[in-house]
Amino acid sequence: MGHPGGRRAEVDVTMYSVRGTFYARRDYWQTFTKEHEADSKETAVHWALSEIGGCHNVKRHLIRIESVTEVTATVAA
Repeated sequence: MGHPGGRRAEVDVTMYSVRGTFYARRDYWQTFTKEHEADSKETAVHWALSEIGGCHNVKRHLIRIESVTEVTATVAA
C-alpha cells in the first residue's frame, strides 16, 4: 500500500530539542536532551515521552519536560 497517487504528502517539519529529567532510580533524576523532527512542539514532546518511557521503562508521570525549543540548522561554509 502506498500513498494516494504514489506520492507522499508534503508536510512542513521542524527540528525540536526536548530537555528534561526522568526518575532513573531512588533519589536520582537523570537529565536528558532529545532532538526530533516534528510538525509541532506537542508532537515532539509526545515522541520524547515515548522514547524515554520505552527505553528506560519509566512511566510518563515520572518524566519532567523542562523546555522545548526549535533547533535552527547551521551550515558550515
